[in-house]
Amino acid sequence: MGYKNGKDILPPVLLKQLQEYIQGEIVYIPKKEQTRAGWGENNGARQSIQRRNHEIFRLYESGHSVTELIRQFHLSEDSIRKIIVKTRGLAADRQEAATTRH
Repeated sequence: MGYKNGKDILPPVLLKQLQEYIQGEIVYIPKKEQTRAGWGENNGARQSIQRRNHEIFRLYESGHSVTELIRQFHLSEDSIRKIIVKTRGLAADRQEAATTRH
């Protein structure tokens, strides 16, 4: 985020209006809401974490212990358990939705 001088980028009429409210201060003007990306959407972090969480759940369901998952993924026991519970709930929701459609 760079600093821009209002005198250089704003129409004179708008600059005069803004000077009625604030002068000589830095003002942050946020992006329009529809142009803001959600956390991790632009860099792929969200998808990467979702894949990791599904892998943790898959391994747990296939018999791996929480202790093994802690060592493999370098997460706390609390984090592993939360991922398992949340992913189990998402899987149940998907299964229920599929059942009600048929």
